Amino acid sequence: MDFLSSILYICLAWTLIQTFLMFTRSKAIPRKLPPGPKPFPVIGNLFDLAAVKPYNSIIELAQIYGPIMSLKLGQVTTVIISSVHTAKQVLQTHDQLLSNRTVPDALRVHKHDEYGLPWMPISTQWRSLRKICNGKLFANKILDANQAIRYDKVQALLAEIRQSSLIGEAVDIGTAASKTALCLLSNTIFSVDLADPNSDTAREFKETTRNISTVAGKPNLADLFPLLRKIDPQGIRHLLAVHFGKLTDIFDRMISERLQLRKVSGYITNNDMLDVLLNSSEENSEVLDKHKMESLFMDLFVGGTDTTSTTLEWAMAELLHSPDVLSKAKVELEQVIGKGNPVEESDVTRLPYLQAIIKETFRLHPPLPFLLPRKAEADVEIDGYIIPKGAQVLVSAWAIGRDPSTWENANSFMPERFLGSEIDVKGRNFELIPFGGGRRICPGMPLAMRMLQLMLGSLIHNFDWKLEDGVKIEDISMEGKFGITHHIGNPVRADPIPI
Repeated sequence: MDFLSSILYICLAWTLIQTFLMFTRSKAIPRKLPPGPKPFPVIGNLFDLAAVKPYNSIIELAQIYGPIMSLKLGQVTTVIISSVHTAKQVLQTHDQLLSNRTVPDALRVHKHDEYGLPWMPISTQWRSLRKICNGKLFANKILDANQAIRYDKVQALLAEIRQSSLIGEAVDIGTAASKTALCLLSNTIFSVDLADPNSDTAREFKETTRNISTVAGKPNLADLFPLLRKIDPQGIRHLLAVHFGKLTDIFDRMISERLQLRKVSGYITNNDMLDVLLNSSEENSEVLDKHKMESLFMDLFVGGTDTTSTTLEWAMAELLHSPDVLSKAKVELEQVIGKGNPVEESDVTRLPYLQAIIKETFRLHPPLPFLLPRKAEADVEIDGYIIPKGAQVLVSAWAIGRDPSTWENANSFMPERFLGSEIDVKGRNFELIPFGGGRRICPGMPLAMRMLQLMLGSLIHNFDWKLEDGVKIEDISMEGKFGITHHIGNPVRADPIPI
């Protein structure tokens, strides 16, 4: 049964109950709700959103109702934020009351809503875990210490691409980027290559993470109609529990093996993330136990590899569409680094045009078109409207990045707009928020940016790129597929020519 048929079935089966609940709840909702289209009984405004590209529907609705509007998504009151000004109100001004999450039903499996850093409520435990991430995992001095790992793995990527060029084989950019991102991340965390095609564990890991992204990205009726959570009508929670279990088993083996090694006399620490976290766990097991470590690894791998590889694929697609931009990037790299010299992380500060390309890619193609959902802990007033307690709040990074009142030629790929600009992606400038903002900003941002800059800079500097024979620029679709991450519609394949 497809999603639309499921909605219609639920409407017929539960009309009386849901209408009664909607009527009783509506009396408790303040009259100053943000404006929005009139909801239908039971299903609310679901038909106002295009199933394939709801982020485009939000832009169209915002032109009618404004940058803060309310929708009924099934039985869930949802406030949509789609401007720089209103995003700042949510992510900064009222961050204290809007920092907790509306947790998707499927992510409650294995207590991920309690242990997963992006989802757990703001608390002493959350602050302690956040402190470990900021101070011991993603601090600049820590990332500087293990940058040689990332350098070696990117060189391995370049060697594979050179081999493809020798046999005249086009490179699937997304697949290559995904493999390298996974390799970089797994070596940084475990000192193990989980992208190795010859490893059974690596194959199982890759398949499981792919399944998690696919299942978690499906619309879930249980999130729209809370009464259905007990029966899990589409089986999404059950499927995710199975996949989470497989990934947890792999992490459990990794942790157990490392604990045994640490007991051996003369053990030399790897100084990878696992050793750092085990040291922290020994200092305070209440703050960081094995379950919290496994949830952290789950979020890093499922979120980190997908968003990084997707962004790189979008960047390469835009560069193939804009040969003049690609040419300027090559000139900058040649002037700063020199032909034949490898790109290193320390070079990035001297490559403003490369940084501008990445920012422009984030602006047009944020990995998450909607930031992770927030929940109002109390009534919050923004611009004279009330976000009621318990409402879900969605910030549309997609709409903000394409707002013509903020960006000139908003739908055009123009990295030059960021040259000489102070705008960055660190959550201080609400025009560009691919990693979110406020206290909930993604803690893995420093690592993600290093990986992305090194990979993209290396691909541009070491190869000329042309489309496969018979493929024209206009044949590259710039349409995306909606899910947890905003993937490009058709894989980007191009022929590498070594420089």
